[in-house]
Amino acid sequence: MKTKREENRDDLKKRLVDAAEARIAAGGLSGLKARDVTADAGCALGALYNVVEDLDRLILLVNSRTLARLGAVLQAAVPEGATPKEVMAALAQAYVGFALENTRLWSALFRHRLPDGVEVPEWHRAEHGVLIEQIIAPLSLLRPDLDAQMLRQRAGTVFAAVHGVVQLALTGRFVGTPRAALRQEVAALVDAMTRGLQG
Repeated sequence: MKTKREENRDDLKKRLVDAAEARIAAGGLSGLKARDVTADAGCALGALYNVVEDLDRLILLVNSRTLARLGAVLQAAVPEGATPKEVMAALAQAYVGFALENTRLWSALFRHRLPDGVEVPEWHRAEHGVLIEQIIAPLSLLRPDLDAQMLRQRAGTVFAAVHGVVQLALTGRFVGTPRAALRQEVAALVDAMTRGLQG
């Protein structure tokens, strides 16, 4: 059972993460300031450093939440009894949908960088597994010849291909797919990849 002090600390940590998440969702990472976050959370600036160490660690906690939400969306997207090709298509569309609906939080997953010399904590590195975990099962049916290590590596390549198209589109790069065509183009890409994987 937690002490009152531990409960208060947990409550403050949640308020800080909530506040940072809301700020990132509204304005992205670039304008995020510790003073604004603590004001929103109703605490002193020093409380952030006592509870979560610094603003970078707070962003990791927000990204952790985003990864958990994305993982749940991808897991729920897998149709029961679907073929491997249908599963891959559904996962890609779920990923596009999440990125479109949560663009700034999704972007923070890939834009945030810790200061030089500071390693990403292992717990957070492990959480990124949700980006490829759902791809591995259908991929293993398309490519039963691949061992576990190669399946994971190939799943990462498939994810990177879809992610690249989405990122270029949502960052407005001149070579990017227009947003209105993003779902259609990702579907075409995944169809081509799954046919290639089967062939």
